[in-house]
Amino acid sequence: MNPLHARYPFFDAAREAVEASDVSLAALVAESAPAVARGRERVERALRAGTTAPEDPGEWSPRDELLSYPIARILVSLVDSAAAVRKYAAAEAATAHERFVTDFEAGDDGLRSTGRRAASLDEFLDEFGLDDEVTAEPPTTARRPETFRVGLGTYLRLADAGWGERWRLVNREVAAGAVRIEREELYRLLEEAVRRRVAEGLPFEVRGSAGGDRLAEALEPEIESLRELLADRGRTWRIDTVAPELFPPCMKHLLERARREAELEAHSAFALTAFLTGIGMDTDEIVELYRDSPLDEEAIRYQTEYLRDETGSQYASPSCATMQAYGDCVNRDDRCETISHPMTYYEAALADADGVVDWRERAEESEA
Repeated sequence: MNPLHARYPFFDAAREAVEASDVSLAALVAESAPAVARGRERVERALRAGTTAPEDPGEWSPRDELLSYPIARILVSLVDSAAAVRKYAAAEAATAHERFVTDFEAGDDGLRSTGRRAASLDEFLDEFGLDDEVTAEPPTTARRPETFRVGLGTYLRLADAGWGERWRLVNREVAAGAVRIEREELYRLLEEAVRRRVAEGLPFEVRGSAGGDRLAEALEPEIESLRELLADRGRTWRIDTVAPELFPPCMKHLLERARREAELEAHSAFALTAFLTGIGMDTDEIVELYRDSPLDEEAIRYQTEYLRDETGSQYASPSCATMQAYGDCVNRDDRCETISHPMTYYEAALADADGVVDWRERAEESEA
């Protein structure tokens, strides 16, 4: 199986490889094949962290990676949520962007193929029908071209003014029906092309036939887990007070771990960062709370920003049931027996406490 297809499962050739293999997705689900577990992880990681890259790359074979893509599309379709489709497609595109930049930069000039394990820029342009739409400008002192001309129609189709002022056509150099862009901007357009291809056709109808109904029934545990993750996101609490001593036991435990360990598991980092975001902390404040911890600041900033969508709302931390499922529910106390969500715990703890001083105010006083 071509490893390139595993890295870019949305390629037409990858889809054809799956079809030619004559693998039954229903059989994979029935036997709980690794590709099914990887497909679930693919969607969970998309919803939690904005990536579909595996948490442990060494755990999965190229075959598992490739087959997990159609499984993930089935899962997203069965969840049947516009938010799930949007987040999943964006995460697949962001992961592809990270991979193809690595591939393109590996070559001598970024334009020639570097072997079957890496994709070239030419291959990507051909894959999305852009080979006649994108022209490299002759390099000056650089060894490779850093600026390109892209057809006006293609630019207008792929670029989004919401990306910032520089993407507005009025701020662009346009000549002979083409728009001048930089290499990194071309990469952004390719990411958008990937996002649209992944989103195309989602969700599709899985149920409605005997085979489809059996497949949906077999995947019900995975579907319920993903729906619960989305349901966690939809809940909102009006809290804007930071008092770490009143945090629920699970969050105190995760914060203590974050301050002494170089890395938390993805689900643990998501739960803690989502909780801190949900109680009103902005990115700089969360970084400050983590100060003196070995966690990577850029990773903290990325996840915090990802947890907020375009409207400014954010994912709530996972429910108690989800925390229990991942082994993050620890040190339960009496209040834990009466609530079903860490945010509900914290809300009640704040209501019962007297004279709470916000951690941010304490920090300001200590600096004065």
